[in-house]
Amino acid sequence: MIKNLHHESAIPYSELFLLFLFKLGVGYLAATIYLYYQKKKWPIIKFYYWVFGIVCIGLGVVGPVASQAHHHFMFHMIGHILVGMLGPFLLVLSAPITLLLKMLPVKYARKVAAILKCWPFKILSDPIVTTILNVGGLWLLYSTDLFSLMHENVIVANLIHLHMFLAGYAFTFSILCIDPTAHKKLFTYRATILILAIAAHGILSKLIYVHPPLGVSRNDAEIGAMVMYYGGDLIDLGIIYVLCLQWYHVRGRKLDIHKKTSYSLKG
Repeated sequence: MIKNLHHESAIPYSELFLLFLFKLGVGYLAATIYLYYQKKKWPIIKFYYWVFGIVCIGLGVVGPVASQAHHHFMFHMIGHILVGMLGPFLLVLSAPITLLLKMLPVKYARKVAAILKCWPFKILSDPIVTTILNVGGLWLLYSTDLFSLMHENVIVANLIHLHMFLAGYAFTFSILCIDPTAHKKLFTYRATILILAIAAHGILSKLIYVHPPLGVSRNDAEIGAMVMYYGGDLIDLGIIYVLCLQWYHVRGRKLDIHKKTSYSLKG
């Protein structure tokens, strides 16, 4: 059990928040339909990624899971997986920036592309920076009084949820680079940082298992730590699969080009 709780809902005006998520889903659908009528291809699977990602975020901050998270550490960790890992992973797969660039007129698309080349995006596209923000933020949350404070102050709780999502999205984006970016790092670099991030996340979950955060009982911490460890591993496997698939496609094309070139030279 989590002690010293003074509020039931981390996010006030939950109806407005759900309405905002609903508008995001409708907006993506409208953009997809617009591309269809413009004779531009857009995989419908990406719309499903977007919707399921939004649902994950909604479940993590509003509703039964969010409500129970203020009483049971296990549900708090489920919320962490939904808001900070699975939701961002699915949203990154939906490639919203690519969709926006395809939908906008060329003039405005170029302006958006120019903004994405600015130095803040260069920093936030570096896997080392996003790992520090993402995993480092979790270490700060669970190894200090910040975790207890988030259950006593609504504003702090909202800010932590927001950081958890943004840091999770930035991290996943910097590793997979599905949307266009002028600051894409080499595969080996991204793969190395991903391995280190997974290790840091796993070590933190084991630390929580042994040393529960302030106000969390030992039994509740052990269950929550296992949810964090194994649930995180499942999402990480998905990221690893997509990253390796990207490498395979690029490497496969290079090998195919090399074979064709060798064949033409022999011919």
